[in-house]
Amino acid sequence: MTDPDPLRIDKWLWFVRLFKTRALARQSVLAGHIRVNGHRVKPARPVAIGDSVEITAGLSPRSFAVTGLPRRRGSASEAATMYEESEESVERFRLAMEQRRLRRIASPHPERRPDKRARRQIIRFTRG
Repeated sequence: MTDPDPLRIDKWLWFVRLFKTRALARQSVLAGHIRVNGHRVKPARPVAIGDSVEITAGLSPRSFAVTGLPRRRGSASEAATMYEESEESVERFRLAMEQRRLRRIASPHPERRPDKRARRQIIRFTRG
């Protein structure tokens, strides 16, 4: 199930399903949102078991410990065994999700899209 050889950080992020595509993982690494053992890295940086990976993009910073190196992008349950998220990170993420949910509830959305007449009224209102 695991490979003893190191794996590229962009591949590892994609294999363990922290990013939807490898290209997105690569872009995030290049943008500096990914740190391995506290250092900014390039997409080709190898990751080994025991490394710590920090992701600062998204709702809240998250930190993971690498516990395995998958050979392929498998199921979500298989991917979850390849890393361990810190308790502090889990709590921060849970709080960020709760705040997001509360903001969504606080901002009401219309029941339906405005029709042509309502759109014209909105345009007149916003222009002048």
